[in-house]
Parts: sequence; C-alpha cells; structure tokens
Amino acid sequence: MTLAAATNEHLASLSNTLIYSSMAVYTLAFFAYIAEWLFGSRSKVARTAAALTADAARTASAPAVTVKQAGGTTVLERPKVVVRSASGARDVPDGPGAHGGDEQGDLYGRIAVSLTVLAFLVELGGVITRAASVQRAPWGNMYEFNITFSTVAVGVYLGLLVLRKNVRWLGLFLITTVLLDLGLAVTVLYTASDQLVPALHSYWLYIHVSTAIFCGAVFYVGAVATVLYLFKDSYENKLQTGGKPGRFASSVLERLPASASLDKFAYRVNAAVFPLWTFTIIAGAIWAGDAWGRYWNWDPKETWSFITWIAYACYLHARATAGWKGRKAAYLAMIAFACWLFNYYGVNIFVSGKHSYADVGLGVLRTAGF
Repeated sequence: MTLAAATNEHLASLSNTLIYSSMAVYTLAFFAYIAEWLFGSRSKVARTAAALTADAARTASAPAVTVKQAGGTTVLERPKVVVRSASGARDVPDGPGAHGGDEQGDLYGRIAVSLTVLAFLVELGGVITRAASVQRAPWGNMYEFNITFSTVAVGVYLGLLVLRKNVRWLGLFLITTVLLDLGLAVTVLYTASDQLVPALHSYWLYIHVSTAIFCGAVFYVGAVATVLYLFKDSYENKLQTGGKPGRFASSVLERLPASASLDKFAYRVNAAVFPLWTFTIIAGAIWAGDAWGRYWNWDPKETWSFITWIAYACYLHARATAGWKGRKAAYLAMIAFACWLFNYYGVNIFVSGKHSYADVGLGVLRTAGF
C-alpha cells in the first residue's frame, strides 16, 4: 500500500470516528433539550401564559358588561381576540419558549445549544476529513450527502440563533431528525470512500450540489415550522371555541410561538430559499449539457426536481393570494416538502436513471449526484 493510499484510508477512518462522535454529542444535546422542555412544563410562567390565553379565548365571545356610574349606566366592552380564520391569524402572543420562563429550564436550553455547536463542529470535521480522504467534494453518494445535509441543517439553525432569531424551540425537533438521519447514513447508506465516475468530474459539482444541500436544509427548517404551525393553529382554534386541550398538548403548544408567528416564519424561510432552488435546477441543466450533451433529459431526478419547484411555486403564489394563507397554504408547503423528500430518497432508492452512479450496499439503494 502506498503512502497516499494509507493516508486516505486513515482519513476515512478518522471521518467515521468523527461522525460517530458527533452522534454521541447530538444525543447529549437531545437529552438537554428534553430537560429544557421538562422543566419548562413545570414553570409558573408557562401555566400563567396558558391561563391568559384561555381567558382571552373565553372573553372573545363574552357579552358586554353594564355598570352603574353617577346615576347612569355605562357599557364596557369585553376585550376581544381578533380572529382571521382563513386569510390571517389571531392576535395571540408568542409563548415563552421551551424553557417556559423557568431558570433551570433555560440553563438546560443553553447547555443544549452549546452541545449542538460542539456536535456541529465535530460533524463538520467528519465531513471535511471524508472529503480529504477522496480528495473531492464529499457529495458523491447518499451517505456523503446525508452527513453533509445534516451538518448544513444544524448550521442553518445555529445561524438563525446567531442572528438572534427566536428559534430555540426548533432545537429538539431538529436534533431528533438529525440523529435519525445520521443513524440511517451509518447503518443503511454507508459507502466506503471511492472516486467519482467521470460524469461527476466537473466544477458544477461544487455549485449544483452545494446549493441543493443548502436548499434542502432550509426547506426542512420551513417544514418543521409548518408542522408546528398546524398543531398550534388547531390548539388556538380549540381554545377560541371554548374547547379544553389535553394537559400534554397545552404544556407543549403554549410555549411555542403563536400560529401567526410560525406561519410567517415558515413562509419567509421558504420564500427566501426558493430563488436559490431555481438556480440549483438551472445549474443542474447546464451541468447536464456539459456531461451528456443535452440540457434536459427528463431523467427522474430532473423531473422530480422540477415537480418540487412547481409545488413550492404554487405554495408561494397561494400564500401571497388572499384566502390562501393559513392552513390551506400550509398543506401546500407540506406537499412541496414531501416532493423534495421523494426527490432525494424515493428517486434515489427506487428509480434508476442517469443520476444513479453506484451501489451503496443494498440492491435497491443507489447513490445519486443531486
């Protein structure tokens, strides 16, 4: 074995060690986020926020109050919760956050973020050493795409925190799926370090695939916010109509931002990254022209990328149209993200095409240059 080959093998082994180490740290962060939510559920602030929300919902339909004053009467109107069911949202304040105002819960939340930063750096080291072991961008197969995707998704989350956005409530949901993603990568999708097929030897690999990974990570953050919006909107609807949600639902959902805030956040995230997804498809077409002599071949990957683009375009158009805000638009956003998921997992696993390059260890699993 040559010195270069031995060095590459050592780097590949180091990459695997770093990825497993990041999973261990992510697990610690997961438990810290759990502790934040648990201590927040016992917080007096959280219970008070729930009571205020319930009182506001009850007073929305309460009759006016008549009082006597200086021999006459004065009518005092009850404060009302403004409801914009289809095209907007209620005027409900944001929840206090996962910690619920509890100091110990907030401490665990800060510890969770610190552990997330450490795990992110360790995983990033794993991605970089994987690239060094093959002397190329680490996006040549599904295993490499998965570890890079999860790294970028966590990076987007941490970036939002650095920008002082109130998104720490996203941490538990993000880390849970990151652990699932990495678990799938190291058990099912793992592929030993190898060189790319000739069609992938192009600078467009860095442009096209990097933007696809970043877009997917941002779309994922938007999808999580959309799912939480649907739950929070149902919770607010139940309160507004006089219903009584269960204790667990109240404990969790009362600490999240208001449905209006979640809806706005998801829309802004998806709208911000949509132009980059458009560029990703255009860059892929240019790369296809260089590699295969045709800009568009209706390959399954190309087709589903375009379907995903159409789905998000419909969502953004509907979201900007009166009457299509709220839950209707949220359902479109979930359909669009489902298209993105199928474009990556479904097409790569079950469909053969020009984007299928190598076996990943199972007969039905194939790698793909996204």
